[in-house]
Amino acid sequence: MKFGVVVFPGSNCDHDAWYAVSHILGQPAELLWHDSASVGDCDAVILPGGFAYGDYLRCGAIAKFSPVMGAVKEFARQGGLVLGICNGFQILVESGLLPGALIRNRGLKFICRPVKLRTETTDSPFSSAAAKGQVLTMPIAHGEGCYYADDRTLDQLEAEDRVVFRYVDNPNGSMRDIAGILNEGRNVLGMMPHPERASEPLMGSSDGLLVLQSMAAALTGSRA
Repeated sequence: MKFGVVVFPGSNCDHDAWYAVSHILGQPAELLWHDSASVGDCDAVILPGGFAYGDYLRCGAIAKFSPVMGAVKEFARQGGLVLGICNGFQILVESGLLPGALIRNRGLKFICRPVKLRTETTDSPFSSAAAKGQVLTMPIAHGEGCYYADDRTLDQLEAEDRVVFRYVDNPNGSMRDIAGILNEGRNVLGMMPHPERASEPLMGSSDGLLVLQSMAAALTGSRA
């Protein structure tokens, strides 16, 4: 299997994600430049955190026009696994691959600290290695991480078991404590916390590795 990590102008967690996959998970990974019109032979794609195009319009609003996003959308349409982390989550929402919006944090301040997440579902290729209800510790680092959607969308996400993670102590005002959601096909996940920054004990937590291990298990058809 091979993971692809997309690099936009302004990405700053691309090498973190690449390192977590290649050196800790032990799987092949390559960096995909935003100008690429293809994801090549990758079996999973990660949109990393950062400030794509400086977030000069809205977070992710310019990145959605990058050539690679056309390839990512087609890849997702065909069932490929796509993980968007922080700015990557914002890009997925702006691209229409996930519903809702990411708006300014409650309190209007940038937040950078470890948070606790409750695993809401293990019925996804991104969370099968965790236990339902398991509390994980991962860091956040965002100024516009408050998840917003209308009640109908929120009800649908919950009814279809598409909320993967919720904040235990909501740090940013996200509606219904949402920290990560799936698309209808359950092959695209957007999450604000950074699993790649919690992938080995030296970082203070290795809980984020469960997300990558789940993806690897889904790709090989094995149990995590």
